[in-house]
Amino acid sequence: MKGVKILNDMYKMIFKRKSFHQFPQTEENITEKELAKINEKITQLTPLVKDITVKVKIVPATEIINPRYAEYCLLFYSEKKDNYLTNIGYLGEQLDLYLPSLNIGTLWLGMSQPQELTYEGLDYVIMIAIKKVPEDMFRKNMFKSERKEITEIWQNYNYLEIANIVRFAPSACNSQPWFVESSEKELKVYRYKKPGISVIVPEEKITYFNKIDIGIFLLVLEVCLKKHNFSYQRKTYVDNNTVEEMTLIAKYQLKSKIM
Repeated sequence: MKGVKILNDMYKMIFKRKSFHQFPQTEENITEKELAKINEKITQLTPLVKDITVKVKIVPATEIINPRYAEYCLLFYSEKKDNYLTNIGYLGEQLDLYLPSLNIGTLWLGMSQPQELTYEGLDYVIMIAIKKVPEDMFRKNMFKSERKEITEIWQNYNYLEIANIVRFAPSACNSQPWFVESSEKELKVYRYKKPGISVIVPEEKITYFNKIDIGIFLLVLEVCLKKHNFSYQRKTYVDNNTVEEMTLIAKYQLKSKIM
């Protein structure tokens, strides 16, 4: 039953969470008890790739350039192995969907850097800035957010109830670099690099961040599949591609709904 509650809580947070591009300057702070809960949650994260060593370190935001009024930053460090960026996105989004349940706002920060670029022999990847935020400042209607239409990210008409939720996964510069081919028993997930896309992130960094983004998307997709009582078998593919428009990332063989 604990697993069901965790799933339900994560699903609810898809609708509540938002990216706080500027945190409110409020007096309420994250408590020591809440920090302890975050550290406990970090120990419970499920990786996408099991044989990659990852560490998450919590530091005061004052140690980071441009903290945007955050209180703390969650720093992600990793071995550089195949799909390590996708793995970080998958892990980090579990925290991103947990923290709003504590009324802690989040923001994935790609262009800021910590003082320590290595930690316990691992390389820095990305961070999530966090701050205590009043309940009423979280998202009230997710469907008013700016996202691509379903037809832009989802081919065919299978599982549109899931497609309509996963399209709200966060991504660098709201680039939404994913595309799904759906059939009755399978979903193929691609990292999609739109030709000629113009974003504020330097060209050499956009693929880096989009590999993290696709990990975020896979996590949100799996939460939605489980919430809709689908079981699945997932196969992932090594993402070494930086040139092609479509890069296959994962296949989900869908089984009958769990009753």
